[in-house]
Order: sequence, then C-alpha cells, then structure tokens
Amino acid sequence: MDTLTALMTRRSIRAFTDQPVSDPQLRTLLSAAMQAPSAGDGRPWHFCVSTDRAQLDALAESVDAGNPMFKQAQAAILICLDEALEKFKGFAPQDCSCAAQNLQLAAHALGLGTVWIAVIGIPPRVTGCRKVFDVPESVVPFAIFPLGYPAQTLPAEDRYDEAKINWGRWKG
Repeated sequence: MDTLTALMTRRSIRAFTDQPVSDPQLRTLLSAAMQAPSAGDGRPWHFCVSTDRAQLDALAESVDAGNPMFKQAQAAILICLDEALEKFKGFAPQDCSCAAQNLQLAAHALGLGTVWIAVIGIPPRVTGCRKVFDVPESVVPFAIFPLGYPAQTLPAEDRYDEAKINWGRWKG
C-alpha cells in the first residue's frame, strides 16, 4: 500500500477477529513507530507490548472501564513518554505522537486494525497502564493501541474541509 492510500483510507478500528497478530508483525509496527522523527533525534519513547490474553483483558478493565476492544484485541502496544530522553524540553508529546501515527499507518498497511486510545493526562488510564505493564513513575504512559485483524469494514472518508483553511491570513 502506498503512503497516500494508507493516509486516505486508514480508519479507527474498534472490533477485531480472533486471528493472532504475529511477532514479526509486531516488530514491523515497532520499527515503523521508531522511524518517527523526534526533536534532536531524542527518541523519548519506550514501548510495552502484550499478546497475553489475561493482560489484554486486564487492560479492558484497568484502562477503559471494560471496553470490549481490548477483550477482542489480539495484541496491544503502549507508547510511553520518557522526558529524560528529550533533547529539547517540551517536545516529547509531539515526538510520541509521530511514533503513534507511524504505528497506525503501518498497522493499516499490514491489514491490521487499531485505534488511538489517549492515556496521557487521563489519570485513571495512566494508573491502569502503570498497573498492567509495571510502568515506572519516571516514565509516562502516553497512548495505547489495541491491535488485531479488523472485524469491521469501514469505508474511506474524505475529511478535506476548505472552511478549515486560511490562505495567507486568518479569515475565521
């Protein structure tokens, strides 16, 4: 799948089949995430990965109040932000966001589905991720991605909106 096709057809997938996600696929997703740009090449991220059914079920309860996505997912990847690795203070959230987008696009290109579940700034989710993955206090859970083969087919959406564009100067 070429890059523009991936960008224009990726959708947030919230239902998954029971087909497993392979270790090579997970490594490809992690590699794609780590290819993301980061300020000063700091790469202020860490990743927690699980394919363990009990751990995925625990994420459903601990992170998202029983959300069935994690109970259906065959894997999950948590991106964590490590401010100690920042080369330029304050850039880590953008860096981790770039890694997250790469992960989502790579999943789509591999025929997998995922959805970005925000964690940072949402105390119950931060606590849940810390508990399930034993994330240390010095590292902040940023976002988590349940993964699997899609059990739903969503059409591409054209989200281009000319009203959101201000050419030259802000026009409101």
